Amino acid sequence: MSEAGPLAGVRVLELAGLAPGPFAGMMLADHGAEVLRIDRVKAVTDRPRTDVMDRGKHTIGLDLKSPEGVAAFKDLARAADVVIEVFRPGVAERLGIGPADLHAVNERLIYGRMTGWGQDGPLAHTAGHDIDYIAISGILSMLGREGDKPTPPINILGDFAGGGLMLAYGVLLALFERERTGVGRVIDAAMVDGAAILFAMFYQGVQSGFWGPRGTNLLDTGAPMYDTYETADGGHLAVGSLEPQFWTAMVTLMDLTDLPDRNDRAQWPALKARLAAEFKKRTRAEWEALFDGSDACVSPVLSMPEAIEHPHNVARGAFTEVGGVHQPAPAPRLLGARTSDLAPATRLTDLSAWGITQDDADKLRAQGVLA
Repeated sequence: MSEAGPLAGVRVLELAGLAPGPFAGMMLADHGAEVLRIDRVKAVTDRPRTDVMDRGKHTIGLDLKSPEGVAAFKDLARAADVVIEVFRPGVAERLGIGPADLHAVNERLIYGRMTGWGQDGPLAHTAGHDIDYIAISGILSMLGREGDKPTPPINILGDFAGGGLMLAYGVLLALFERERTGVGRVIDAAMVDGAAILFAMFYQGVQSGFWGPRGTNLLDTGAPMYDTYETADGGHLAVGSLEPQFWTAMVTLMDLTDLPDRNDRAQWPALKARLAAEFKKRTRAEWEALFDGSDACVSPVLSMPEAIEHPHNVARGAFTEVGGVHQPAPAPRLLGARTSDLAPATRLTDLSAWGITQDDADKLRAQGVLA
């Protein structure tokens, strides 16, 4: 995708790592960046990669534990604009490819580092996962139903939103700044930081007492007008009729009267029970047909395969197919911009544009350093 999109001409070296790193690289590749994924030699084959987050990229295998591999990586870095690194703090420095090492050969390089805990702090060198990062950020304490234990939402908030997306955002900030300064910058993208800022609007509410314990509030399944309800066939509906006019549209279509006052929190349990009983009377498809085209803010809870086929998503081209795998199309959309067809990652054999001659590449391959 290097010939299309606002990031056309931007070269990114992505050091192989767990999903949030490739996700950040995918976000850049989707909008035109030329992303070269650096994997382990033994992990690279002639078979094109079909991982969703590797789409639009090239890939090579490089032994970064050998002096020859490190030297080759520095040659690649001379021609790069961005490096994405997802090691624990200190690992890149021990390999000889840390920020100082690479800025010595390319002062314009933007060095994006993503970790769970960040580059410093008491936890920086300890292991962790998404659930740990959102726990320490305070977010996990807010997720779940009233009276139940905190419920982690898969690994989206810490890994992907707080980590991968924040790293991609940091890269864009640094690219913009470099237009003025002419020099690169090191980005410290910590998942614990990124997860916390996603919940910025709630911190004041908690401190002021406006936002109560989990599962008791307007947006966390405490309210009857913002929750999911089971249907007669075991499906579910998502109700988001927060505003009075949307609530009126919903209950009118359902032909419900004599409901408890939705503005009285003491009535919320009774009102939720009433709605739950009503929604159980029809199938999900029947409710979907009833609410279709209305402002009731009631939607079917679709499975991922169903989402691909939903008419709205089809009309917008919200999903695409790459390498036989259905997946979300690039987002956000830049209206009027030209886009390229997505493709699975391909192995890059000609590295001359990245500063490594064919003769040097052949020597590295013969040594088992490059694949």
